[in-house]
Amino acid sequence: MNKKLGKGTIGDKFVTAFMILVCFCALYPVWYTVIVSFNNSEDTLRGGIYFFPRKFTLESYKTVFQDKSIIKAFGVTILRTLIGTVCSVLFTAMVGYAFSKKHIWGNRVYMIIGTITMFFGGGLIPTFILYKNIGLYDNFLVYVLPSLFNFYNMIIFMSFFRELPVGLEESAKLDGANDMLIFFRIILPLSMPVLATIALFNCVGQWNDYFTGVIYINNADLQPIQTFLYRIIASASASKTVVSLPAGISAQQVSSQSVRLATMVVTTLPIVCVYPFLQKYFVKGMLVGSIKG
Repeated sequence: MNKKLGKGTIGDKFVTAFMILVCFCALYPVWYTVIVSFNNSEDTLRGGIYFFPRKFTLESYKTVFQDKSIIKAFGVTILRTLIGTVCSVLFTAMVGYAFSKKHIWGNRVYMIIGTITMFFGGGLIPTFILYKNIGLYDNFLVYVLPSLFNFYNMIIFMSFFRELPVGLEESAKLDGANDMLIFFRIILPLSMPVLATIALFNCVGQWNDYFTGVIYINNADLQPIQTFLYRIIASASASKTVVSLPAGISAQQVSSQSVRLATMVVTTLPIVCVYPFLQKYFVKGMLVGSIKG
């Protein structure tokens, strides 16, 4: 009976084949987007492209990088991702460090209030009115200030900090260090796994967020690339028209579909490149911050 259930049985092969099929179904749409973006748009209309470009061309990518509005949207996205991630990780870590001290007055009350916010929100209309009244509408800070604090991330930080040896802080205080010095010089350097994990969460969230730009940004100079892409797809789907093309590129070379796909590839590539560098910290940070807590 054990031999039948052992390694290399028909059941194992079936599970392996099934998982390969699942991976293929998940990865093929991404691969198809890439190959079509590199294919001649006129040739793409004929169909029959499945695994490799039939007529390789870079015209769609030339169109993307020649459009000044796309470049400006990229700049907004990069800026909001860098500033938003750094500020959010630092602020949430500071709050998590404070919550990790059980002797702080009101700790339990604040935890209850924070837990409620994880399940109940104020709604879109009250949030829009609030942001507009405090001056965040059509303001770059709308990408930064509302995302400064995340209670779920704070719990991960808090759980991690509680696992650090208490003797580290006590010995530092004996040497005359205050809480801020202990936090920045001792706690943060020891917290690279959880810092990288939360930074990855925030970085991906900031980079992929299009909804904030759609709702709270009316100025085209402040919209991120994801919002720009969303509006291209929405307008093309509604009007079925070809997007405006830079001088020197004909409509036979690129179409609205090829430009949209090229923009998708360009917007996805940076975050895909960042992920492998943080992968070694990711699993460890999640385990230490969540399971041990």
